[in-house]
Amino acid sequence: MSKDALLQAFHDLEAFKWNAQEGFRLASGKTSPYYVDCRIVLAHPYSRHLVAQLAFDLLKPQDFNLIGGLEIGAIPLATSISDFAFTSGVKKEWRTFVVRKQAKDHGLGKLIEGTFDQGEKAVVVDDVLTTGGSLLKATDAARNQGLEVHHAFVIVDRSESDRQDHLTEHGLTLSSLLSLDDLKRTVPSSQ
Repeated sequence: MSKDALLQAFHDLEAFKWNAQEGFRLASGKTSPYYVDCRIVLAHPYSRHLVAQLAFDLLKPQDFNLIGGLEIGAIPLATSISDFAFTSGVKKEWRTFVVRKQAKDHGLGKLIEGTFDQGEKAVVVDDVLTTGGSLLKATDAARNQGLEVHHAFVIVDRSESDRQDHLTEHGLTLSSLLSLDDLKRTVPSSQ
C-alpha cells in the first residue's frame, strides 16, 4: 500500500475538489479554490485502511501511549490507526482519546474522553491541517489534563510553512501523509 494509492483514492472518491472560480469556504472562514474532504476517505474501508497503515508506518518510531484529537474528524482517524497498530506484527497498544469542543454540561463534565494517566505521552491527530487551530486546541486540552504532547499528525497538510512554524512554536512536530501540492499534482486515473 502506498502514498500513490491514497492519492488515487482521494480522486476516485472525489474527496479533493478544485474550483478556481467560486472556491470553497473553509472552517477557518477563508475561501480556497481547493477542498479536501477526508471524511469521505475515512468512510470507505479500503481508503481508511490505507490511511491507517501509512500513518502507522510514519508514527511507529514515536514514543507514545495515546492517540486522539478534537471531535469529530479525529475520532475515526485515531480509532483506525489504533486498531491497525494493535493488529500489526509490531502490536502497539495505542489507546484513543477525544477532546470535546466544549466540556459536557452533565455527568462528569469532561472535556476529554478516554482512559489515561497524567504524564502519559500522546499524539494529537486531525484529518486536515489548514490553520492548525484544531490541533492546538486538542494539544492544549491534553496538556491541561497532564498529558505530554510533542507530536501531531494529519492526513493532508494543506497549510503553508508558516502554519507548521506556528505548531513548532507550541512544541509540536508535524507529520503528514499528503500535502495540497501532492493532490494538485496527481491526475485521476479516469482522466
